Amino acid sequence: MIELAMPESVGLCSQRLTRVSEWLQQQISSERLAGASVLIGRRGKVAYFDCAGLADQAAGKPFAQDTIVRIYSMTKPITTVAAMMLYEQGCFQLDDPIALYLPEFKDMRVWLGGDAGLDETVAASGPITVKQLMTHTSGLTYGFMQANPVDRFYRDEGIEPGTSNLSLQEMVERLAAAPLLCQPGSAWNYSLSSDVLGRLVEVWSGLSLDEFFRTRIFEPLDMRDAAFHVSTENQHRFAACYSPLSGASLANVAGAVSDVSVPKSTGLKLQDAPDTSAYLQPPELFSGGGGLTASMRDYARFCQMLLGNGELDGQRLLGRKTVEFMRQNHLPDNRDMAAMGQPVWSETSYEGIGFGLGFAVVVDPVKAQIMTSTGEHHWGGAASTFFWLDAVEDLYVVMLTQLMPSSTYPIRRELRTRVYQALVD
Repeated sequence: MIELAMPESVGLCSQRLTRVSEWLQQQISSERLAGASVLIGRRGKVAYFDCAGLADQAAGKPFAQDTIVRIYSMTKPITTVAAMMLYEQGCFQLDDPIALYLPEFKDMRVWLGGDAGLDETVAASGPITVKQLMTHTSGLTYGFMQANPVDRFYRDEGIEPGTSNLSLQEMVERLAAAPLLCQPGSAWNYSLSSDVLGRLVEVWSGLSLDEFFRTRIFEPLDMRDAAFHVSTENQHRFAACYSPLSGASLANVAGAVSDVSVPKSTGLKLQDAPDTSAYLQPPELFSGGGGLTASMRDYARFCQMLLGNGELDGQRLLGRKTVEFMRQNHLPDNRDMAAMGQPVWSETSYEGIGFGLGFAVVVDPVKAQIMTSTGEHHWGGAASTFFWLDAVEDLYVVMLTQLMPSSTYPIRRELRTRVYQALVD
């Protein structure tokens, strides 16, 4: 169970927090979401938790504190933490070429772009580095983008977790045969970089990614439900995943704000049933980019560890200086993501937002047009899950739901306002 403190004891107003609960209920009554939950932690305590709606509409199962969801890309920060734990052990340097450990990435080619065919390439101007994997500036992409010949090659070759029976090693080896979308370090492109980083964790540690997560992160942090599949005893707690009846698709998450296709009518259709989901069985491929399932308690404990500068309940995963380093903007010349070629991601403008090691970092709240603190860092998942950490306010927030894609509604911006307006101390 999640233990709650009085909001006023950590500088939050109970009355103003009712606006968060009212907003949650509105998401359900308007049929935007089937079910959702929100947790707010501040000054080492959980000051707010509420949930609304259903985890499974067909079964009438409520969305509850212990509901297990697909966190998709909220796996990425966990993979980066795993890598940074090994960085602290001296296994690599951030500017190391990944070809030192994965020789298949030596002598990469770069697609010429525009109307050029996939065979029209030039030599990469430099190697892909470990840091470029962590910041999504490696030149890799995702197959679901459906924007160019490179991502079409990914789809044709099954270079996508969950679409083939490849192991992580096999997928990464196949990925290295594809040309890069752009020169390493030149642009921000959401990509399979975190999956390659997960493979490097395996190489550096000698453990499978699944085993590393379990023994080095989940068990020390007491993240009891976090795993690459839902165990038999937990399957009754697994949520269904939905998509809107019309409008949004996974491919438009990188579009302009004005291009985000809000459904013309509300309502939901089943996207992945909890009793037949592939997540009920251990996967062949442990995706460091999007493979995990977890409960609210799990991710809240992960966030509190980061907000605690790498330590939780006497278990230290990272040093304080390492966490402080991760939450800085690591894009070249302190640029924001818009200047690196990504003006919008998942219904959020990225003017004024850079990228750290494993998550986005706010460098200019005014430019970003969001009420938050400089240095706040965040990320989300494809099924509209989301978290952010604000070290200035000693605050973290986790939202869990199951709606694909995450660009369907501006729920992340809406929630931020309702959380920050409740701060009174």
